[in-house]
Amino acid sequence: MIDRHDVDVSHIDWRKSSYSTGQGENCVEVARMDSHVAVRDSKCPDGPIVILRHQEWNAFLAKIR
Repeated sequence: MIDRHDVDVSHIDWRKSSYSTGQGENCVEVARMDSHVAVRDSKCPDGPIVILRHQEWNAFLAKIR
């Protein structure tokens, strides 16, 4: 995992989960960057961001499937 201060996330394009409800509750937002993937809670966009390398993200997705 990468420290969020090492990656500029100020102008990335966030996408909300397709499983999101209309009220926007319990949602995850993901932003793909050149060499990283950023993940955050849509209810708290200024809160913590998890930043993963693409390999880490792919391994995470493989585990949850």
